[in-house]
Amino acid sequence: MSFVQVVEYQTDRPAEMRRLSEEWTREHPSPGPARVTLAEDRDRPGHFVLVAEFDSYEQAMTHSGRPETGEYAERMRQLATGEPRYVNLEVTHRQM
Repeated sequence: MSFVQVVEYQTDRPAEMRRLSEEWTREHPSPGPARVTLAEDRDRPGHFVLVAEFDSYEQAMTHSGRPETGEYAERMRQLATGEPRYVNLEVTHRQM
């Protein structure tokens, strides 16, 4: 079954955060998430949610264990206001 990691964060530097995400995708195309979605909360400006979808938990953990991923997370922390919140989800059902 697939695996999803959600990262919630506040930032007053959204353009820099987006550039960081785009840079990561360009420089580290695989093995990584099958899909990444970045969204801003309409009711709370400056509050963002990044959703990274992986084919499996094992793939996500391999990705998470890479030194480059840790460096990316640290750069993300530096652009965030406060500590990002991580939620790890095992997908149990998907409906299209």
